[in-house]
Amino acid sequence: MRAASAAAERGDGPPMATDGTDIGPVGAAHVPVLEGQVVGGLRPRPGARLVDGTIGLGGHAAALLAAAPDTTLLGLDRDPVALEKTRARLAPYGDRVHLRERSFAAIDEALAELGWDGADAVLLDLGMSSMQLDDGARGFSFRAEAPLDMRMGPDAERTAEEIVNAADETELVSILREYGEEPRARAIARAIMRARPLATTTALADVVARVVGRSKPGHHPATRTFQALRIAVNEELGALDAFLADGWRRLRPGGRLAILAYHSLEDRRVKRAFRWWAADCHCPPHVVQCACGWQPTVRLVTTKAIAADADEIARNPRARSVRLRIVERLPA
Repeated sequence: MRAASAAAERGDGPPMATDGTDIGPVGAAHVPVLEGQVVGGLRPRPGARLVDGTIGLGGHAAALLAAAPDTTLLGLDRDPVALEKTRARLAPYGDRVHLRERSFAAIDEALAELGWDGADAVLLDLGMSSMQLDDGARGFSFRAEAPLDMRMGPDAERTAEEIVNAADETELVSILREYGEEPRARAIARAIMRARPLATTTALADVVARVVGRSKPGHHPATRTFQALRIAVNEELGALDAFLADGWRRLRPGGRLAILAYHSLEDRRVKRAFRWWAADCHCPPHVVQCACGWQPTVRLVTTKAIAADADEIARNPRARSVRLRIVERLPA
């Protein structure tokens, strides 16, 4: 599963999701979020070609492969450690599984390597994986002291330490505001610059805490800052925007795309793109007769996002903030 996207930013109490809710203890079982809804929504059929663009530890992938015989799955992930663990987990499926170390933004390249003209089902489970979150040494969390790394994979161009210590005030403010929706962005940026050099998660968290002050119980004041830096390091929203420009093209007619998002920055983008793809017309409202020539490319399988119910949240608190949206490509 992917943990709640801001869940890496943990406080002194229990780990928190974007809204500050408890997402469970460190080392909690890696349970796929909304597993039944994902499998049911993607409808894997015998012989189908499946893509898990954020395969992580392979929980959703295993469920999809088990749901229909003779399906073939292409799994992508930026994290070589996750891929090795997933390779072992999915070994029983033999040559039905193809794994590639790359971002889902490079899906076209991966499809071409297999000679696929598209997929019958594509899944994106956004944010970071539970394995990355629970490995304190990777610097996603300030629960334990660690280097300011935050890279999901070796393809990231900068570490969080490089951003924190080299970015000017304008860039730091922009990152904190855009990716963390941090209201104290400028004050935090200036405090970071005064405290440089910063090398560890705890040192950065302490600087932010002195600026923000006390937060609500169980919610560390550096939550938004750590989320923002992680998104910047891994260029997460850029990859998502690139995919959403025309992601429907990766589907065969009748194929389905499911996206699990964990905070509003992601979900707003997914919702907007899906509605754009499904629209009958893109002309401005004042245009009486359509002149754009647009034809809808998908239908909305979910008109409203699917959220985890109380039972699932009780079993897996990391599902608290998830939103699932699904579309189906229309016939050509």
